[in-house]
Amino acid sequence: MQRIVVAALIYLLGQTIALAEPSFARMYKGAYGYAPSCNACHKDGGGTPLNHYGEQFKDAGMKAASFAAIAKLDADADGAANGDEAAAKANPGASSSTPASKGEWLDTANLIPKEVQKLFPGVRSYLPKDAILTESEIERAKALGATLSADDENTIYIPVQDKKAAGTAIIVPAVYEGKQFFLVIATDPKLNITHIEPFNTKHVPAAEKSALYKTLVGKAVKDLPAAEDASTLEGAITDTVKRAGSLLYVRLKKG
Repeated sequence: MQRIVVAALIYLLGQTIALAEPSFARMYKGAYGYAPSCNACHKDGGGTPLNHYGEQFKDAGMKAASFAAIAKLDADADGAANGDEAAAKANPGASSSTPASKGEWLDTANLIPKEVQKLFPGVRSYLPKDAILTESEIERAKALGATLSADDENTIYIPVQDKKAAGTAIIVPAVYEGKQFFLVIATDPKLNITHIEPFNTKHVPAAEKSALYKTLVGKAVKDLPAAEDASTLEGAITDTVKRAGSLLYVRLKKG
C-alpha cells in the first residue's frame, strides 16, 4: 500500500500543472492565453478568500464571458484595467503587479500558501497539482461514503524533500450556518491525516477551538467518518474533511 501511494505521488511530480482552481484556470487561459496562479482571484493561493478581482469575477457569473465583462474594471485600484493587466501577464488582483512591473506572481515558489508551508517546516520545494475529477473518481468517492462534484475540484500541494514526496496538503472551505471558514489539511505519504488547521475563522469563531480536529488526526483518508448531522459545526467540519480526504484518495491512489 505504502509503495503504491508513494509511487503515485512521485509520478505526479513529473506532470504538467495549471496553478489555479482547474475550471477557472482553463477559462482564464482561454481568455488570455496562459494559466494564471491562484493569486489572480485569491488573496493567498487556492482555497483562500477571494480578492477584489475574484469577487468581480464571481459577481459576473464565473463564466468564460465574465472575464470580458470585468475587463475594463480596475479590481486592485492600481490604475490599470483588469483586461490590460491580464493581457500583459500582470496580476489583475494585486496592486503590487502592473503591466510595467509584473512581479513574480507566476513564479511557482511564490504560489504556496503560508498555511501549507507552516505544516512542512524546512521544505522548500512543492508541486501544486490540480485535482480535476473524472466520472470514475466521483464513483470511487461514493464507495468511500463521499459525494464529490466539480465544486470540490481543488489544488493539491505536494511537498518535495530529498526528491521524494513528503506528504500532501489541501486547503478547503467549510460552511456553517451560511458562514465560511477554511481548513488546511495535511497528510503523510501514506495518506494518513497529520494536521488539520482552521484559519480565517472570524465569522465562525468556534471553529478555531473545535476538539474534533485532534480526533481525525492519524486516520487514513479513505477511512474518515461521514458526518451524522452536517447542520452542526462538528458535522460541517467532518463533512468537509471527509470530502477533502476522499478527493486526495481518488486522485492520488489509482484504482
